Amino acid sequence: MSAIQILSPQLANQIAAGEVVERPSSVVKELVENSLDAGASRIDIEIERGGAKLIRIHDNGSGIAKEDVTLALERHATSKIATLEDLAAIMSMGFRGEALASISSVSRLILTSRVETQTEAWQAYAEGREMNVTLKPAAHPIGTTVEVLDLFYNTPARRKFLRTEKTEFSHIDEIVRRIALARFDVVINLHHNGKLVSQYRATNSEEQYERRLAAICGTSFIQNALKLCWQHGDLAIKGWVTNPYLGKAAEIQYCYVNGRIMRDRLINHAIRQAYADRLQEEQQAAYVLYLTIDPHQVDVNVHPAKQEVRFHQARLVHDFIYQGVNTVLSQQHQKQFNQVSVSSNQETHLASGLQNRLAAGENFFASDDSKQHLVIKEQEAQVITELSASSQISPSKTASFSCYNNGKIAKKIYNKKQGELYQQLMQNEPAKQEKIPLFPERESIKTEKIAVKSVDIEKKDKNYTFGKILTIYSKNFAFIESSFGIGLLSLAEAERYLKRSQLIPTDKELKSQPLLIPIKLALTEKEIETFYRVKVLLSTLGFDINISHNKATISGVSCPLRSQNLAELFPKLLKYLAQNTSCQLMELVVWLADHLVNEKQVWTIAQGVQLLADLERTYPKLVKEPPKTLLQLIDFESVITALTHE
Repeated sequence: MSAIQILSPQLANQIAAGEVVERPSSVVKELVENSLDAGASRIDIEIERGGAKLIRIHDNGSGIAKEDVTLALERHATSKIATLEDLAAIMSMGFRGEALASISSVSRLILTSRVETQTEAWQAYAEGREMNVTLKPAAHPIGTTVEVLDLFYNTPARRKFLRTEKTEFSHIDEIVRRIALARFDVVINLHHNGKLVSQYRATNSEEQYERRLAAICGTSFIQNALKLCWQHGDLAIKGWVTNPYLGKAAEIQYCYVNGRIMRDRLINHAIRQAYADRLQEEQQAAYVLYLTIDPHQVDVNVHPAKQEVRFHQARLVHDFIYQGVNTVLSQQHQKQFNQVSVSSNQETHLASGLQNRLAAGENFFASDDSKQHLVIKEQEAQVITELSASSQISPSKTASFSCYNNGKIAKKIYNKKQGELYQQLMQNEPAKQEKIPLFPERESIKTEKIAVKSVDIEKKDKNYTFGKILTIYSKNFAFIESSFGIGLLSLAEAERYLKRSQLIPTDKELKSQPLLIPIKLALTEKEIETFYRVKVLLSTLGFDINISHNKATISGVSCPLRSQNLAELFPKLLKYLAQNTSCQLMELVVWLADHLVNEKQVWTIAQGVQLLADLERTYPKLVKEPPKTLLQLIDFESVITALTHE
């Protein structure tokens, strides 16, 4: 085995570049975020050939002083944090100090900047792996311009993976759209090949907010959008969600945490759960939401590209978001009911007037069908009135919160049952009104015992969900409550099913992810013979392995296997395949999934919520008909009988 050695700064920067600089849009994101951190109110972005030839970002921010220009290109050099306490409460977009160093290691980078106290600007030039910085004076207004030329020119393996110019620019355009939605107060101009493609003007009023929203998300989104403003203490969420009762929504799903663009599974799960039972098969939730939280309660340092966060109180955040979105949707549903109620009352009033005109002759409204129709309408109105009365807010159970509405601060009232306090966020979901039959006398009332058996969710439900996790029982079982009952769910089995779905090739084969350091293993002759026999099968599952001089070099594996101890797993895999000569693809997938699951893992509620969210998204059929090994409903009838002394 080779001796341990310290990586050179050049190699370390290129490894970091592999994490930070995935494609040209990644460069744009990092540089624009630096401009925002510098307090820029105007950012001009110029792109040539999809970013492969040139990316130029110019801002009017505070700039960089002469003595810091060269230092800014060093790795882990930043002005945004200085202590561990700063790292625990980050509000800036960037903080690691890796972006400029990583970008300059795979491109030709020119940094020109001037601060207000200097009469001239200074320009630093760095190129490629050596990263020798040349500094010289330059003419430039207050602010900073960063030019990235010939991206990946010195890493041809990375460059060949770039897509077409049109595709790469579409990714850049999407990144700029997301940033423009996060910062309404900043002017952003985007040029491609010398042409102005997008122009976002600064806004300072509610009407202008909606104009920019419509320009980015489309008029169909803003026409169907419902305003959301939900707050308590340090937690607040505002933005827009689509009305599920107005047809198909645009494919818009933007979420921000303290102004940072996020793709967080926990947030997505909370929103999807709020929309459950409200969407038709062809619909999906669409939203633009802004979550603000105490920076001490969220860790943004968990992803190289800062695309994910970790909440310290994940369950509270999940239920807070769920309650906020669910309340807005429920209010809209109630509004729909009220409209039907008004229409019903008008028709009933019309019928009473028609009775006085029956002597004038026979007409349609006097027929039996019409009378039956009017009776039905009266029944609808009565039930709707009862529903409206039952949903009235009791003054003793309310609290107030402020909501920005048409340029004014208005006091709103919301129900404690709908989650105004953190302590109430753990309570059961409000009853879903749409499940109450309008004509109970026409429904066949059936009472069925809740038995310990496999669950079959109604087929008409197109938005399958396991429901809410109440607590973790016996380390790796989730005590859940859902529309089909209360039961225990095996989190280990859920993870096993998720791993299986991730290991199944979606096309011809799984994509192999290169390992940072290839793994070399000595093999016996029998193991080598087994390997060559199943080489095609292993390639299908994403294994990139070569044999030379009785040693196997594992250069890459599929994404689910990257975090595994491959030096221990691969010999076990060859042994299994040697003993099962007729092993097929699905058998091998099941075997691998079993070895990726830690049966002794102690689960938290946050981990359970994320696991079930992933499983619901990737394996909806499993949620529809969960097997007994995954979910068991609990029989409460005997307990209820004992408690009621029957």
